[in-house]
Amino acid sequence: MKLERLRSILAARNKEFLRDYSSLGWNFAFPVLVVLGFSFAFSGREQDLFKIAVVAQPDAALSSEFLQIRHIQKVDKQESELQDTLQRLKRHQVDFVLAPAEQGSGLRYWLNETSPKGYLLEKLLLGSVPEAARLQVIKGTVAGKEIRYVDWLISGLLAMNMMFSALFGVGYTIVRYRKTGFLKRLKATPLTPMEFLLAQIFSRLWLLVSVTAIVYTGCHLLVKFTMLGSYFDLFVVLIAGSLCLISLGLVVAAAIRSEEFAGGVLNLLTWPMMFLSGVWFSLEGSPNWVIQVAKVFPLTHVIGAARAIMTEGATLGQVMPQVTALGAMTLVFLVLGSAIFKWE
Repeated sequence: MKLERLRSILAARNKEFLRDYSSLGWNFAFPVLVVLGFSFAFSGREQDLFKIAVVAQPDAALSSEFLQIRHIQKVDKQESELQDTLQRLKRHQVDFVLAPAEQGSGLRYWLNETSPKGYLLEKLLLGSVPEAARLQVIKGTVAGKEIRYVDWLISGLLAMNMMFSALFGVGYTIVRYRKTGFLKRLKATPLTPMEFLLAQIFSRLWLLVSVTAIVYTGCHLLVKFTMLGSYFDLFVVLIAGSLCLISLGLVVAAAIRSEEFAGGVLNLLTWPMMFLSGVWFSLEGSPNWVIQVAKVFPLTHVIGAARAIMTEGATLGQVMPQVTALGAMTLVFLVLGSAIFKWE
C-alpha cells in the first residue's frame, strides 16, 4: 500500500463532493429542519399514553383494576431490573413503577416527583384500591430532570442522517464510477482495491464527523439539548458508528453495476433500520424477537450508545459492548467488501 496513491484518490473524492453544492447543503439542512420540527411539535405538551413498568408480579388483588385502565401501556420487568427501571423513571422514560412488597402481601409503587403523569397515575392507583387495603400500598419517589422528546430524538436523528450519508453517498458514488468506466481506468493504475476503499472511507468519514458535529452544535444553540455524559465518549461512538456504516455501504457497492439495483438494496437496508433501531420511538415493551432482530443492525448500536451517553450519563466503558459490536461489524464489512470488489 502506497500512501501517495491513497492521498491522491482521497483528495479527488473530497473535491468531487465539495463541488456538489446541492448534496452538501442537504446534508446540513435535513437534520436541522427535522430537529426544529420535532422540538416545536413535541416539547410543549404531554403525550396521551401512560407507560408503567411492572416489576415481577405485584399483588393482583391490589393492582389488577388499576392495570386494566385504558391508555396505560404495561412494560414487564424482572426483579433484578428494579434499579435500572427506577433510573428510567428519573429520566421520564417510564411514568410509574409497580412492584410487590418486599415481605408478605402488599404493593410498592414509585413515581417521579416532577412528573404530572406520575401524579395522575398515583391518584388512579389509590382510587382503585379499597380504602381498607391502602395501608398495604407503599409509596416511593424519585427525582430527575425531564428528558424531552427532542432530547431523546436527537441521537437517533443524527445517526439516521449518518446512515443515509454513508450508505447512499458511498454506495451510489462507487456504482456510478463503475457504470461510467471510471473504475476501469483506475484499474490500469497501480491503485489497489484496498487503497481505493480506504480513500472512500476516509473521505466520507471526515464529512460525516464534520456535518454531524456542526449540525449538533447549531441545533444545541437553538434547542439546548440535555447532555449528561462526556463529549469525548460521544465522539468515539460517532467515529465507530461512521466507520461501520461507511463499510456497510462499501459492501453494497463492491460489485453492483446498476444504480437502480443499488438503490433497491440500499432502501432494503435503510428502511428496517429506521423503524427497528429506535430512531423515532423506543422498542421498550416490544416482543423479544423484535429487539433481537434490531441488534443485527449497526444503527441500533450507534443510537443505543449515543443515547445512553447523552440522556443517561453513561461512560465509554458502559457503552463498550455497542462500540465493540460496531468494531467487529466494521472489520467484517471491510474484509467482505475488499474480497468481492470489482473494478468493472
